[in-house]
Amino acid sequence: MKILFVLTSHDRLGDTEKKTGFWIEEFATPYYYLIDKGVDITLASPKGGRPPIDPSSDEPQNQTDSTKRFHKDEALKDKLSKTIKLSEIDEKNYDAVFYPGGHGPLWDLSKDIDSIRLIQSFYENQKPTGLVCHAPAALKNVKTSNGDYLVKGKKVTGFTNSEEAAVELTEVVPFLVENMLKENGGTYSKANDWEPYAVQDNNLITGQNPASSEKVVEKLFNLLKN
Repeated sequence: MKILFVLTSHDRLGDTEKKTGFWIEEFATPYYYLIDKGVDITLASPKGGRPPIDPSSDEPQNQTDSTKRFHKDEALKDKLSKTIKLSEIDEKNYDAVFYPGGHGPLWDLSKDIDSIRLIQSFYENQKPTGLVCHAPAALKNVKTSNGDYLVKGKKVTGFTNSEEAAVELTEVVPFLVENMLKENGGTYSKANDWEPYAVQDNNLITGQNPASSEKVVEKLFNLLKN
């Protein structure tokens, strides 16, 4: 079983001096969940090489068992430093795709033509596609072969407007994930802020926030088993 992980290459929060990137927990929890089950994981990003880590995800209050395991895992850190460029990835070589969040995807994966192409291909070939927290931003410009937005009429979730307000980035981000999913015709739902919540519509799986990463990967893995 082979799964592709797609990480952001974007490292700056808009016009601020603050850094962003991918959220460690949203990467590490799904990664170890799958690796421990014998899954072969390939890491990719728009620019290739080492993707930036969101420094906020490394703060003490955001540590989990999986992030602690990540910090001790030199082999994974080395693998992470050598992500493959998205332009070199072929959907046919993988059984599923997973997108960790962090604010980075709002800027690059939302409009990256290779990411858009891959999501279209995975979805239309009935392969599980999982995205968590801010990663559903990567669905912003993805359309199906009939020209509709991929999320149109589908059950979806993602980082809520109120969660974005809580981290005080509403005026910094280029768009709000919740608003975008609704505007593109998605049937958006959510749990209370910061609670684990994931929804599945056919082979599309989305999670609301960092706490939802395990729920997303469980649903993705269960789809592959069936």
